[in-house]
Amino acid sequence: MEIRNVVTVGQLNSYIKNMFTQDYLLQRIFVKGEVSNCKYHSSGHIYFTLKDSRGTISCVMFAGSRSGLSFRMSEGQQVIVGGTVDVYERDGKYQLYAKQIMLDGSGQLYERFEMLKRELEESGMFAREYKQPIPRFIRTLGVVTADTGAAVRDIIQVAGRRNPYVQIILYPAIVQGEAAVGSIVRGIRALEALGVDVMIVGRGGGSIEDLWAFNEREVAQAVFDCSVPVISAVGHETDTTIIDFVSDLRAPTPSAAAELAVTDIREVLGELEGRKDALARLMQRRIQEKRMKARQMELKLKAASPASRIRERKMAALSAEERLQERMRRILDRRRHELAIYIERMKGLSPLEKLSSGYSYVEDQAGRNVRSVRQVREGQDITIRVKDGRIQARTTGILPLPGRPGELC
Repeated sequence: MEIRNVVTVGQLNSYIKNMFTQDYLLQRIFVKGEVSNCKYHSSGHIYFTLKDSRGTISCVMFAGSRSGLSFRMSEGQQVIVGGTVDVYERDGKYQLYAKQIMLDGSGQLYERFEMLKRELEESGMFAREYKQPIPRFIRTLGVVTADTGAAVRDIIQVAGRRNPYVQIILYPAIVQGEAAVGSIVRGIRALEALGVDVMIVGRGGGSIEDLWAFNEREVAQAVFDCSVPVISAVGHETDTTIIDFVSDLRAPTPSAAAELAVTDIREVLGELEGRKDALARLMQRRIQEKRMKARQMELKLKAASPASRIRERKMAALSAEERLQERMRRILDRRRHELAIYIERMKGLSPLEKLSSGYSYVEDQAGRNVRSVRQVREGQDITIRVKDGRIQARTTGILPLPGRPGELC
């Protein structure tokens, strides 16, 4: 029988890894399960197993991704892990490389968030061609947020400082609770009907439950349908909601939204002094260069897949580190054993050990060791050392051994 298409183990593992890399679902996936065999490594990496009633999968979160973990993991926790499933070529094993880990309580909301996000993205609501430009010079700024709280105060303060001539129209919306969705939608439509130049929709920070109104389909649809450019400003810089993807521009905070919406009057005055055209041309050229460079880098990154190579190198480095630590432990154990043998040998040569065995040590008055009867005389004081002290004695007689006078005793 003729055998064809024979491949090496490495080629097979490389082929399987390439299949995983090309699977879009595996590059950004969320897996729910119970934590087991959780180990925090000294290098900062976290190794654990995710399991349910039907199976298990090995997981690792590298130290560089620990910012995506807001709690300490322990056995038995129900979590949702977001990340990438990939193959470690050397061992031919696949595992989940975790980028973020959430407890399952908030994870259910996050799952709803991801489902709606994917649905709206597939429908085209996030597409760049639908984004409206934010006008540089505006006369009216509409704000949909609560009439109390830090968000509206920050927007008014920043906008007033940047251009006191801009009129701010506030729609006091309910931004949390069951009535929030309808209130926010009505606010967007009311300010659109008034014809404001730019609209800021948002609120201050909070939990995912507090911000949930901005993750609802009705609010996202109202933002998408709005003919006025909308800047989303929900929560803090790390908070992300559905309207951030639908809006024409996303600001990390309400203060930043005001800065993006309102041009600083001092810049306008400076440009009127003769630098406007030159600065605009220079900035436009620089922006085009950066965009072209960014697109080129994006294509190179996609072609080279650096993330997969980095993970491969990390796993190889971790494996080498563990082998080195194991070898060092074996060497230390062997050295400790050798040292114990040397100690026992030294004990056999110790005079103190001899004394403990019932022997004694005799000294003359000068402290010299008496080893022969010729070293003492009758009436001479001597010192006898035993294991628990010294005995002061006087020589009353000297009896050499028969036939060997003066030899060592």
